This record gives sequence, C-alpha cells and structure tokens, in this order.
Amino acid sequence: MDLAYIPSPSTGVIHLGPIPLRGYAFCIIIGVFVAVWLGNRRWIARGGKPGTVADIAVWAVPFGLVGGRLYHVITDYQLYFGEGRNWVDAFKIWEGGLGIWGAIALGAVGAWIGCRLRGIPLPAWADALAPGIALAQACGRWGNWFNQELYGRATDLPWALKISEGPNRVAGTYHPTFLYESLWCVGVALLVIWADRRFKLGHGRAFALYVAAYCVGRGWIEYMRVDEAHHILGVRLNVWTSIVVFLLAVTYLVLSAKLRPGREAIVEPDREPSGGSEPAAEAGSESATAKAGAGAVPKAGSEPAAKADAPKTGADADPKAGATAEDKTTDGDEAAGAKAPEAKKL
Repeated sequence: MDLAYIPSPSTGVIHLGPIPLRGYAFCIIIGVFVAVWLGNRRWIARGGKPGTVADIAVWAVPFGLVGGRLYHVITDYQLYFGEGRNWVDAFKIWEGGLGIWGAIALGAVGAWIGCRLRGIPLPAWADALAPGIALAQACGRWGNWFNQELYGRATDLPWALKISEGPNRVAGTYHPTFLYESLWCVGVALLVIWADRRFKLGHGRAFALYVAAYCVGRGWIEYMRVDEAHHILGVRLNVWTSIVVFLLAVTYLVLSAKLRPGREAIVEPDREPSGGSEPAAEAGSESATAKAGAGAVPKAGSEPAAKADAPKTGADADPKAGATAEDKTTDGDEAAGAKAPEAKKL
C-alpha cells in the first residue's frame, strides 16, 4: 500500500463551454510571461529600454515553439508516422511534445531577427533573458504533470508520482522526473543570477552558463526516464545531445572570457534622433541674448571705455561734442533742473 505519493490530475483539460482550457498550454504561457518579466528587469538594470525584451520575444517565442515541436517530431517520428499512426497528430502541440533543443535553436533565430531590427547585440539580450528561460522551463514542466507524461522509473518513494492507466502508459508510481527538472531549472536560474552579479558576465556568457548548467541536470534526469526514445550506443539520444551541447557551452565560456572579457558598456544604442535641433535652438537663443546685451544702451559705468576707444579730436576740449545721446539727455535734464530754482525765485 502506498502511504504517500504525488497524485496526477484526472484530466489535463477543462472545458469552459465549447472552449477547452488545457493545463499544458497554461504552463507554457505562464513560463513565457515569467521569462519576459524577469528578462525585462535585467535588461533595464543593464541600461536597456523597457519593453525591448517583450518586442524581441514576439519574434523569439513563435520561432521557439515551432523549433521545439519540429525537434520533438523529428526525434520521435515513430509516434506520428509509424504504422497505425496519424501524421496529423504531429500538429497537435497541445497534447505535449516540445524539444528544448529545437526551441532554443530556432528561438535564437527569431531573437536574432528581432535584435537586428532594434539594432542591439543578441548576446547581451540572451544574457538578460537566460535565468528567465530557466524559470520558463520550470513552469513548462508542470504541463507534463497535467498530461501524465515524461515520468521516470517505477519507485515507492514518498514523492513518487502516481500515474493512471491510459494510452501508452501503465498505472503505477514512478519517479516524478518532471518535478526533478522543474526544481533543477529553478536552481539553474538562481545560479546564473548569482554568477552574473558576482563576475559581471557579458557577451553571451550568462546564457552559456545557463545552457551548460541545464545540460548537466538534463543528462541525469533524461537517463531516468522510461518513455520511448531513440538510443545511440545504448544511450538515449537526448543524453548525447546534452553532452555535446554542454561541451559547446563550456568552450564558448572559456573562449569568450579570453577574447572579449568584461561586459558590454552599452546594450541598446539610441536609434532615435538625438535632438540635434534642440541644442541649436538653445545656442540661437544664447546668441540672441548676447546680441541683445551687446546692443543695449551702455550705462554710466561703461562710458569711460567708450570714450577711451574714440579718437582724440577737438571735441575732447568740448565735452558736449563727444557726448552721446544719453549724455545730452542727461545734460538737458540737469540744465532744466538748474533753471527750475530761478523760476521759483521769480
């Protein structure tokens, strides 16, 4: 008798009238939102603009879904093109079946297109999104729980996953490999965040660390699974893929650190007009102010300088000859003031 186990949902879909709400799809959608949210925060912290991560994700996510489905169908073609199979099922993505390797590969193509359109470097964007991708995988793995798929060998551990009888599965308790991978992905996300803060990873190295760390976990988790898969030299295909991708990621980490140390100083150059007309307007207003100041009527304190520049002529002997209009006005006022007392005496 099983004393403890993780129950599986009786169904992976709830019908809201004619609309089916599938748990697998919800997990994928939640994962995408988590990745974009965290990626946006990290992008802004590195000097990027709000919304850039989401704009590029519009390209990366559809490409990633197509790539993930293609990888799954190609590597498990017998499920769709074997005897008694219906090839139309290859398009039923809601029933499960996304290969992370294809999703990352083709998703990177979509991200590259989006980055080119925005004029930003793809490695910097990938670094910002790396831990978010790991968390998205952690969320997405719970979709396998809804579909009762991708479990491991039989076990009677307290955290065993109980699987009900169904197509291509036998009732029993198994290792919850979906849970193992979900927890591993959370650990990978935390590792990348810590390493990025500690070592200031740049030029795609945070993303490479995510890939390498994920491959380590995927290797031993994949080895525990019992679902049908292709084998090479007695080892599951995805285990070999994990080994190869891990070596490539570590090689990139080492070479990138030597060739391009440090982190990008600018991740998103300003592609909008820099506002050159505004400084010109300010300069024009300053020059206008200067001209206005130069054309202003000089006050008494500036008279000696004006007189010193004037050539000495016979007018020097006659103060009125060299007087300015202001001086004459002043002299006229003084003369009027001098006559005023005489008028009073009369």
